[in-house]
Amino acid sequence: MIAIDVHLDADAAAAMANDVREGLTASPKELSPKYFYDERGSQLFERITELPEYYPTRREREILRDRSAEILAAAGTPGTLVELGSGSASKTRHLLNAMRAAGSLRTYVPVDISEEITRRAAAELVDEYPGLDVRGIVCDYETHLERVPRPEGALIAFLGGTIGNFRPAARRSFLARIATLMYPGDRFLLGTDLVKDRAIVEAAYNDSAGVTAEFNKNVLTVLNRELGADFDLDAFEHVAFWDPENEWIDIRLRALSEQLVDLTGLDMRAHFARNEEMRTEISTKFTRERIESSYADAGLELLEWWLDAEGLYALSLARPAQQ
Repeated sequence: MIAIDVHLDADAAAAMANDVREGLTASPKELSPKYFYDERGSQLFERITELPEYYPTRREREILRDRSAEILAAAGTPGTLVELGSGSASKTRHLLNAMRAAGSLRTYVPVDISEEITRRAAAELVDEYPGLDVRGIVCDYETHLERVPRPEGALIAFLGGTIGNFRPAARRSFLARIATLMYPGDRFLLGTDLVKDRAIVEAAYNDSAGVTAEFNKNVLTVLNRELGADFDLDAFEHVAFWDPENEWIDIRLRALSEQLVDLTGLDMRAHFARNEEMRTEISTKFTRERIESSYADAGLELLEWWLDAEGLYALSLARPAQQ
């Protein structure tokens, strides 16, 4: 059975307008990475995950391929999998396969901002897993986290290293909301990219094929369409570099010339100086100690920790603290 609930409405449009207005009037300018992910942006990101330089997806998939049965057992062999930022659910199949092999598979709850991708993935999954109940939620999970349905004893997965896109305060708040919403029997599975050699990290976000640059500029396409902006994509270049103090990759768009951009939907004009940079994303890299600290601050407790063969990436399992 497939049921898809859509929570993208006028509130989402107003939230986008507020976010963009605030970001373009800040110093330095900044846009939320959530606006990368329209249909084209989601497709571009899927291409990024297959690039030779982009190791995180391969490393996470390796752990899921090799350790899903162990992960499932450590989580108490749940029958429901909730995935935040599910996308095409390509990696998720390793967990679903383990659940099917254990005889526990009942429900999959994909939560994503793209309705088209969620519906497509749901249709594929019910064909691949007869009897699977797919209850998709199309929403901004940062805003509508409390609307995600599940029975007690679910495994809640947040994969792809997306937690690294949150600033420290926002990350703490997001994890705390998850901890508050979890039933005692729920478990939380988190994917995190790890601190490593600078050259490896920077190459992952500056691929030779230019797909990451195209993905980065897609946020301007979204603003042009949704907010009546007139960004010239060729007037900006992709920039990504390692910030050792914060231990994150800093991703920006740099204006190649001085320019004025009109956003008719916001009734505003944004000025960009030549070489001015606008941040579009950060991607924090973690250590086990940082993850344990982040969990503790949020009211979660680290239970298990799995690495890929080269120690580049980690999956961790947590539960609500004080059980």
